[in-house]
Amino acid sequence: MVALSCQFQPVVCRTYQHGRARPSTFCSMQPSQNNIKVIINGAAKEIGRAAVIAVTRARGMEVAGAVDSYLVGEDIGRVCDMEEPLEIPITNDLTMILGSISQSKATGVVVDFTDPSKVYDNVKQATAFGMRSVVYVPKIKLDTVSALSAFCEKASMGCLVAPTLSIGSILLQQAAISASFHYNNVEIVESRANATDLPSSDATQIANNLSNLGQIYNKEDISTDVKARGQVLGEDGVRVHSLVLPGLPSSTTVYFSRPGEVYTLKHDITDVQSLMPGLILAIRKIIRIKSLVYGLEKLL
Repeated sequence: MVALSCQFQPVVCRTYQHGRARPSTFCSMQPSQNNIKVIINGAAKEIGRAAVIAVTRARGMEVAGAVDSYLVGEDIGRVCDMEEPLEIPITNDLTMILGSISQSKATGVVVDFTDPSKVYDNVKQATAFGMRSVVYVPKIKLDTVSALSAFCEKASMGCLVAPTLSIGSILLQQAAISASFHYNNVEIVESRANATDLPSSDATQIANNLSNLGQIYNKEDISTDVKARGQVLGEDGVRVHSLVLPGLPSSTTVYFSRPGEVYTLKHDITDVQSLMPGLILAIRKIIRIKSLVYGLEKLL
C-alpha cells in the first residue's frame, strides 16, 4: 500500500445513501494540500457519479475536476445527489483542469470513463501535464493499448488500463486459471440486462487467459459449427454463451468439468458500487508507477 503523508481536519461526520444523509459512519475531511487530486473524465455517467462519491469519501484524495459534455456548468456534488455541493462545476475542457492542477504542483490522477476513440488523446494530455491515468473504457482496442504503452514508457509516466475494476471479477479470473490445469472441458456463461458489447470484456478476458495456457478444451466438439453451442474465443475451444434479459444482474459463470464432476465459479455484479474499491486501489497504486499497466490484477 502506498504511504501518503496527509493531514486531515475532521468535520461533520455523515454518510450518504441514495443522496440523503444517514447516521454517522464516516467522517468527511477537509481537503489537504497533500491529497491526490483526482479528475473524473465522464463524471456525468452513472459510473462517473459513483466515482465522485467514492473519491470524496476516500482518505488521502479529493475530486479536483469533473469533465463531461453533459450537464456542463452543473455542480458535480448536486449532480451526484450529495447533501452539500462540492463547488466543482462540470466542464468539457480537460486541458484547463490539467493546467490548473499542474501549476499547483500537486499529485494528480485522471480517471477516464469516456470512449475508446478519446482514450489516447486523453492519456497523452494527462501525461503532458505530469499526471497519471486510470482508464476504464470497455472494448478499448489493443492497438491503442500498445500505442499508449510506448508513449508512457518514453514519458516514464504511469497509466492503468483496466478491462475491469471489479476485484471480484479478478478473483474469478485467477480461480479459473488455477482450475484450468485440472479440467479439459470449460464453458463460460454470462448474463446481462442488455445486449451491448457481447461477449463482455469480462468473459472475453477469461477466455483469452485460458486460451493462453496452451491447453485444448472441449475436444469432443471443438470443431462444431452449431450456433447454439456458443461462440469460440481463441483457438483453444473456450466457448462463451451470452444470456440477455432485462432485469438480470451482470453475472459471469465459468463451468469446468470432467467425468463425474462439475466445478463452477460464479461472480455477480448488482451495482456499479462494486467497482469503486478497485478504482480507489488503482488511484493509490498508479501514482508510483512509471509505465503502462494492463489489468488491475497486476496491482493487487
